[in-house]
Amino acid sequence: MQDPLLLFVSIARALVEVAGLSLLGQGLVGWLAGRHREENIVYRIFRVVTRPALAAVRAILPAAILDRHVPVVAFFLLLWLWLALAYVKLLLS
Repeated sequence: MQDPLLLFVSIARALVEVAGLSLLGQGLVGWLAGRHREENIVYRIFRVVTRPALAAVRAILPAAILDRHVPVVAFFLLLWLWLALAYVKLLLS
C-alpha cells in the first residue's frame, strides 16, 4: 500500500497543476479574445476554475498590489508550490 503522505502530496500537486494550467489557459484565451473575452464561454469556464486560487492569493497579498497583477502573482506562486511539492514527492518516494 502507498504511503498516505505520498498520496496527499500527489493529490495536492495535481490540484496545483490544474490551477496553474487553468490560469495559463485563461490568460491565453483572454489574450486571443481581446476585449470580448467576457463573452467567451471557454474564458468563463477558466474563470470559474481559477476563482479559488485567485481569491486565496488576493487574501495573502497586500492591498497595494493591483487586481490586474493578481493572476500573474498567483501563477508564479503556484509554480513554486508545484516545484516544492515535486521535491517533497521525490523525497518521499
